[in-house]
Parts: sequence; structure tokens; C-alpha cells
Amino acid sequence: MLRLPPFRYVAPRTAGEAARILAGHGPEAMAVAGGTDLFPNMKRRQFTPRLLVGLRNLEGASGVQANGGLTIGALATLSAVAASPVVTARWPAVARSAGLVSSPPLRNAGTMGGNLCVDTRCNYYNQSESWRASIGYCMKKDGEVCLVAPGSDKCWALSSSDTAPVMIALGAEVTLVGPSGERRIAVSDLYGPDGIAYLTKRPEEVLTAIHVPDRSGWATTYRKVRRRGSIDFPVLGVAVAVRRGASRQVEEARIVLGAVHTAPVEAADAEEFLRGRPLDPETIEMAAGIAYKPAKPLDNADLAYAWRKRMARIEVARALREVAGLPTGDLPAIAS
Repeated sequence: MLRLPPFRYVAPRTAGEAARILAGHGPEAMAVAGGTDLFPNMKRRQFTPRLLVGLRNLEGASGVQANGGLTIGALATLSAVAASPVVTARWPAVARSAGLVSSPPLRNAGTMGGNLCVDTRCNYYNQSESWRASIGYCMKKDGEVCLVAPGSDKCWALSSSDTAPVMIALGAEVTLVGPSGERRIAVSDLYGPDGIAYLTKRPEEVLTAIHVPDRSGWATTYRKVRRRGSIDFPVLGVAVAVRRGASRQVEEARIVLGAVHTAPVEAADAEEFLRGRPLDPETIEMAAGIAYKPAKPLDNADLAYAWRKRMARIEVARALREVAGLPTGDLPAIAS
């Protein structure tokens, strides 16, 4: 049985206090909310903080409020967001992405902020300490070489958040609280350059809220590919948001791919291609052929990377057909 390493636990009442504690203890401290990802990583000795700063009691960081736009407390559970009537009605892709994370027990504990900040994943990293020691470790933890791409100076561990692609597609922002105050940034700016420095927020900053604009008139969806229908992290996520005008031609489109790179990837060329065009089957297939090109899956996750690349094109087409009100043609995926 894998056991947690020893640590102290504190539970501040405000985000500012939590940020000051994190800043004061530096790399020896880490924040924890639901713990659904952090605690397994600690058991595998990927993280060994001496102090955990519990966030679940922070004032004003929970709940869901819709007043024009949508404000989600970072500590709102995934289950609560997935079941929220207002989120389901007005921001259905947000509800769907939250409801597809892991399994019901973990969604009851896991938080929206935690899923946005979830650690990157790799076949060579998400293993027990003894397994990693047997192969000499990887650069993400204790080693010097990326075992997925040994010639690279970059860690290629994958972004594994389900909610991040949707939030980027919807133009959402987050509030970050540090020791000296707060700032607000786009979710698209939350992610860093590689699998190690995968977040741009400073270690002492606490994510307290997610702000989603009013997307009335937009059609949105999120699709997820994984080996099993529950529990598993995505090997592909596709978020699509489309706004069409009176002529039914696309005025704006956002397509964001998850689990294909170290951060969510926006298919900007496909978005530009769709503008001014009808969402008919031919246009959708052409857009999907453009959208999947930025996907760069490597041999660092479940299922064959060549199959995952092909599925990016298929799932983008299915997502676009879904928002267009066309049959998606879903068939059981055959993993290979």
C-alpha cells in the first residue's frame, strides 16, 4: 500500500492568508483543495511537501452565481457545477466537462479550480517511486531526460484538464490572489511552456474564482476520448463554441484541443476557416481536417498516439456537427 509522506496541515480562512503562508514556506508548502490529484502524487513521491495549506474553508471561494456572466468559485465541486441547472441551461459545455471528470466520488471531492490546475501527466511520470527509479527517472521528477523525447530539452507531459479547453473556448478568466493582492487573467494565459512549468501562476498564488462571459446565442459542446467511460483522464478533449448570424453562417468559432500537448491547443486556422461559412457537412469535414493538425500526441499517454491523432480529426468533426444540430455519427471507439 502506498502511504502519504508526513506533513503538517493548516486551514486558513482567507485567500490572502493562504497566499502569505505559501509564500513564507516556499517550495516546502503546497495548496490543496479536493486533493484528488495531489494526494495520489504524494503517495508516489512526486510531491513531498512538508506543509499543506488547505483551501476548502476559504471565504467566498465556493458556489455558482449567474448574473449576466457566470462566476464559479474555484472550490465549487465538479459535481455541483455539473448538476447546476443554470450552468446546464446556459453554459452546457461547462457542465458537461465537469461531469466527465473521473468518477462520481472524485467529482464530489474535486474542485473546478483544482481541475484547471491539475498536474500534467505522462506514462513515465505517473508511476510509483520504485517504478520510476528502475528506469532512471524522467526530467519532470528527479531525472534529466524526457523519456518520451530523449533529444528534447522540454518536458512533454500532457495537459490533462477536462475543464480547461472549455474555459478557453468560452473566453473565461480566473482570479488569482497573491500575498500583495489579486489579479485577473484569461484562462488561456494560465498555462505555461512545458510539462514542468505548466502553470504561469506563481506558486504562492491561490486561484479563487472562474469568470465565464455570457454566451447567449452561441452553441457549445465538449467531447472526451478515454479508454473507459469513467475514471480515466482524457487522451483527447475537444471544446467547440460557435456563434452564427441570421444567415446561419459562422460569425465566430472557437476550437480548443486538450490532452494533445503540454497545454490546451487552440485550432486558430480552423476557426478562421469557419468564419463566414455555413456549418454544413462539407465545411465541417474541411474544418476538422485543418483543426487536427496542431495536435501533437506522443507516446506519453494511454492508447496509441497515431490513433489519438486520427481521433482529433474525427472528434472535431463530431463536435461541429453537434453544435450544428446534425447527426454526429457516434460509434463505439475501437482503441488500438
